[in-house]
Amino acid sequence: MTAGRRAMPWAALALAAGCAQAPEGGDRAAADLFSGAVAPAGAAEGTCWHRATRPALVETVTEQVAVDGGFRTETRQRILREREVTWIEPPCPEELPPDFAASLQRALAARGAYDGPITGRLDAATGAAVRRWQVARSGPDSAVPSRAMLEALGLVPVRRAD
Repeated sequence: MTAGRRAMPWAALALAAGCAQAPEGGDRAAADLFSGAVAPAGAAEGTCWHRATRPALVETVTEQVAVDGGFRTETRQRILREREVTWIEPPCPEELPPDFAASLQRALAARGAYDGPITGRLDAATGAAVRRWQVARSGPDSAVPSRAMLEALGLVPVRRAD
């Protein structure tokens, strides 16, 4: 695995399903999480990354303003929340267990965070459960599972501090 690998956005999983090669010992769902990309500045060699972008929230206000005995329409916009980029470190494909998606679904179901069927597919219901689990524990607001989440669920080995 080369440095600068990152996970694909969750929504692109279905599109990539027919294109990815499964990592040795892993399943297709695990392979579909990853694609080549740049990592954030200072990222450790051999780590994988996902870039999550939260769009800006813009408010548009249109009002009628009195002018010279009549009215004029004025429209203005203001940014309520700036665009936000967050880097999430998921595990690299070779670190994921065989049948990763089903294992993730079972782990979330055992903790009451997922109530759908165990399909072995990274579908919208699984992504929503991942997002809820991470946000509830002050993690990233993303459907892409972070390394910290998967370590807490016991799905990947905990990294030792060197």
